[in-house]
Amino acid sequence: MPDLSWLYDLLAQALPLPSLQARFMQQALLALLLLAPMTAVMGIIVVNFRMAFYAEAISHSAFTGVALGMLLAISPDWTMPLFGLAVGLGITAAQRHSDLAGDTVIGVFFSAMIAFGLAMVSRDRSLARDMQRFLYGDILTISENEIWALFLLLILVMIFLACAYNRLLYVGINSTLARTHRVRVPPLQYAFSGLLALLVMFAVQAIGVLLVTALLVVPAASARNFSRSAGAMFWWALLISISSAILGLIVSAQDWARTATGATIILFTCAWFACSLFLNRMRRNR
Repeated sequence: MPDLSWLYDLLAQALPLPSLQARFMQQALLALLLLAPMTAVMGIIVVNFRMAFYAEAISHSAFTGVALGMLLAISPDWTMPLFGLAVGLGITAAQRHSDLAGDTVIGVFFSAMIAFGLAMVSRDRSLARDMQRFLYGDILTISENEIWALFLLLILVMIFLACAYNRLLYVGINSTLARTHRVRVPPLQYAFSGLLALLVMFAVQAIGVLLVTALLVVPAASARNFSRSAGAMFWWALLISISSAILGLIVSAQDWARTATGATIILFTCAWFACSLFLNRMRRNR
């Protein structure tokens, strides 16, 4: 892989803070700058599609994917995204070929993944200690190989959204109407579900299973309150997600804070959401 030292140095010069001079902090910052735009834009579609529970189910499948990899002596870096991708596509297929409500299908998969993961961990108690990193996340331990994987995923997501963003919003509004206008709904849904599953798996490493859905939903929900059009919502989501990622990383590294990076990032997104609710209330009063 090409050397990224020049990029780390550029980030250190752009944000000349003492807490960002360590190389692992620069790697964490770069990873968050790659991850935040993806979660912001994909989060808009998650909110419009009402897929927050879907993202929650995918994130919890990471728990099972990691446990499966450890039991089979395979790197979780492979088993976690592959298992998450399989679960995501399986949920989409089951929703399309079942008369049950979408949240019911997701609930079945959610329960099965959690039970399967707990069953595997119960066979080997030593796995419980290793699982904590994925439950709470640790962006400070991200490697250069994972950063390059984020680069690749960012390219895939941006190409997909450039080709399908408007059609995805159309499907989110009314899938039946979209079909009548010759929008190929099933391929769009499968492609979006697969990319979202991969994104959630990478986000789990940054902020953990317990908070990954918030990184998708809260910036998009805040952006909806701030904006009055789909275009404005896009830019607001980017601003909220990126600013929260940077501020969360910086604040968590301070001696007076010493908080978990993922939790601190989500707290900043929630602060944005509180501001958006206040602004929305003022608009309604007018």
